[in-house]
Amino acid sequence: MARYLIGVDFRSGPDDTPMSEWEPAEVQAHLDHYGALNDELMASGELVEGTILTGPDLAKIVTSDGGAPVVTDGPFSEFKEWLAGFQVVEVASEARAIEIAARVSAVPGRGGRPTQQPVHVRQVMDEPPADPEGMDAFLRTAEGAS
Repeated sequence: MARYLIGVDFRSGPDDTPMSEWEPAEVQAHLDHYGALNDELMASGELVEGTILTGPDLAKIVTSDGGAPVVTDGPFSEFKEWLAGFQVVEVASEARAIEIAARVSAVPGRGGRPTQQPVHVRQVMDEPPADPEGMDAFLRTAEGAS
């Protein structure tokens, strides 16, 4: 079994109408879809964790040189690409993680149409890099090399 992060982009799909302009029933259908999916994943033992995050306007970027941190408030450039929420699932295969991500992307939006939100699927590393060779291998995958 492997763990995967299923991350939902803050940006919407083809219909970019802000949720604040949706009808209450549309918002409820959206929330109900997530609730039913999470209940199903909990019952199957696949859901490890999941949460929704505050909007990018409440985010902070922190940098430090070892002294006092420098904190920058949001919103930031490329606001639309921020993570809105995530689930960590423990599944038998990447194919199952992709199947779950597809269901997340199909969450209903306005008029009951699937939002088609972009959803990231990334395997959670079993072990972090512990030495220069391990870090080099990680960086090659992060840079798209094999």
